[in-house]
Parts: sequence; C-alpha cells; structure tokens
Amino acid sequence: MRILALGGPGAMGAVAVRVAAGLPNVTEIVVADKRLEAAQGLVHRLAGAGGAPMRALQVDVTDDTALRTALADTDVVLNTVGPYYRFGLTVLRAAIATGTHYLDICDDWEPTLQMLDLDEEARAAGVCAVVGMGASPGVSNLLAARAVQHLDHVQDLYTAWPVDVSGADGQDDEQILGPDGQPSAAAVHWMEQISGKVAVVSNGQLVHRRPLLPVTLTLSAQHSGTAYTVGHPEPITLHRSYRPTGEAANLMIITPGTLAYLDVLRRDIDAGKLTNETAATDLAKPSVSRVLRATTSAISLKGPRTLPPFFAAATGTSNGRPVTVLARLAETSGMSALINDMAEATGIPLALGLAQLLDGTSGRPGVHPPETVIEPERFFLDLARHVPHLSDNNASHDSVITDITPTR
Repeated sequence: MRILALGGPGAMGAVAVRVAAGLPNVTEIVVADKRLEAAQGLVHRLAGAGGAPMRALQVDVTDDTALRTALADTDVVLNTVGPYYRFGLTVLRAAIATGTHYLDICDDWEPTLQMLDLDEEARAAGVCAVVGMGASPGVSNLLAARAVQHLDHVQDLYTAWPVDVSGADGQDDEQILGPDGQPSAAAVHWMEQISGKVAVVSNGQLVHRRPLLPVTLTLSAQHSGTAYTVGHPEPITLHRSYRPTGEAANLMIITPGTLAYLDVLRRDIDAGKLTNETAATDLAKPSVSRVLRATTSAISLKGPRTLPPFFAAATGTSNGRPVTVLARLAETSGMSALINDMAEATGIPLALGLAQLLDGTSGRPGVHPPETVIEPERFFLDLARHVPHLSDNNASHDSVITDITPTR
C-alpha cells in the first residue's frame, strides 16, 4: 500500500515514517510538507536505511485541491500536521472524500469530538479513521483498555503522561520552538489545553472545567501522589467506550515548579494578555515577572511523589470486590527512553497503529479512538520490539505491568 505522511518531516512524523518504512505491505511512502525542502531532507536522511521507497511532495493542507489530489493517489494517510484544533478536521474530511484510510496523533479534545461526529460519513465511504494514535492519547488509551479488562464495572478512569519528571523532556526549548524561532505546533497545542475549559468526566457525565486542577491518587502501596488535569481527548473517548460512573480525566505528571509557571501562563491567556503562540514563546524563554509569580505559588503545590510517569488507572469492581487496577509501562531502560522522548513515544505508536490497519487486525470503517479498534495485546508486544535501546531479553515480552490492588 502507498502511504502519505503529511507533516512527515516534523519530529513525530519522522519517527513514524522511519518505522512505517519497515512494515510489510508498504510499497511506497510519500513524505509531504508545505516546505518541499524539509520533505526532501527527510527522504535523503532515510535513504539507504532499507524498507519501502520514498519520495517527497509539497502539500499545504490549507490548499484543499492540492490536499485531495495527494490523498487520491494513496491508500492511507498518516496526519501529523498540527495543531489539530486548526487542521485535523480539514484533513479527515478530505480523506473521507477521497476514500483514503486515516490515522493521526490528534491530542486536542475539541476536534476529537468533531472528527468522531464524521463516523457515519466514514463508514459510508468505507474509510477507517483512527484518531489520536500517539502517546497521549494513544498509548494511554490502550493502557486504559488493559486496565478496564480486569473490571466488571468501571467507576473512575485516569490516564497520565509525564512533563518534567524522570528525565522527561516535555519542555525542552527545541520542542517548544522550531528552527525558525517560532513556537512549534506541539507547544501551541499545549497552551490551548492548559487554558480555557477542558473536558473531564464527573459523576459519570462529560463536563467542562478549568485545567490544572489537582487529582490526588493512591494507586497501590508503592504508587501515590498528585497529578493535574489537562485538556487531552481521553476523557471524551474513554467515556464513550467504557462509561465510567465516577470521575475520569487526563493528567500531567509534573513538578510543582513547572506547574506553577503553566498556571501563570493559563491565567494570562484567559485574561487575554497572551495568545497561545506568545505563551509558548514565553514558556521557552520565561519572563522574570512570571517566574516570580510562579515561585510564590509553587511552594503550596503538591508533587507526583511516587506516581509512575506514564499510566492508566481504573477503579471499580472485579467479581463484586472493589479494586484499583494500574496499567503502566515497564520500567526497563528501553521504556524509560521511550517515555523521555516524546517524538519516539508518539511516532512509534502511530506506525504500529498503521501496521494493524495494513494487516487487517483493525480497519473497520468509521472514525474510531484507539481503544475501540486497535488490539492492545498485539500493540504492546509490538511496542516492546520497536522501542530504541530495549534489551534483547525484553524484546519478546509485553511492555506493560498491571497491578491490581483491593480498594477499601
């Protein structure tokens, strides 16, 4: 099959292209970007690495004619063009119109809702679209699937990802600002999802609350601490898929100092003093006045303590008994490397989602979140095999540890 990698030269797209090139049934990868030289650069860097042949193509996703022309000539599109609250719906609509299967790494909750609403159109067109097949959402959704499979009834359901703990590089300048000094799409997205209102589940109902609210969790005797809400899509899709009757939210595992600075940015964005773009720039190069404001509030904030850096946790009942199920990535050297490199943590899952679509494991027409169409057991085995630096004696094993603890 021919694959169109939209936004392929970006950090996450480049990882997905590298892994996808080695998948069976991939006959060609077309690396597309609005900057032709960037697409050509990636093709040149990966030349000689083996796998499917590649070529570069200039495509601006805001040019509907050019976008549909590129899509019509391919079987599957990997869309890594963000931020998705600007471009996600545009690309998916074009893919449905051209009959092109679709996967993305959308981590904005608003367009996720809009894209899920295109399910009937996608089914009519015979198109399988998987929305949010990255790290969070993506890996987090499939960890949630692993957790809830142990429950008869789901009460609370949380997913979490790391920002600046355990060496995580979620706030490195090079990921916040692009080579041109402008804020990256990922950074602009981040500012969007720490401001305004975000979707969470409360008492079994989808509601909207301000972000960066604390959630204190005791998941097991070894894992407890406080994390903070952020506007990723997991509460929306997991609410649809598993119907938790209590609380559900996506959380950041974050230190008090970084959280305090994000909260200062949140207040200034909401007050109209900053845009998402200027806030992202300020995050990379913090201003003295905001640092002082953040320092004052950081003292009173709680930290993650012993919470794992990347997990899903579900509470409910199993055989009539209340339990908490924690599904977390195994703490091997390879998995730690994955957690600490957001490009790898996002790009590899996207390619592994593609692998299941190509071999027929997934592929049911419609618009799907990962947990309803990607087979989690196969995914986590594949993930262990593709993580950089994972030792050979771990490569054939599952990459997830599941802890089940009775709840009083």
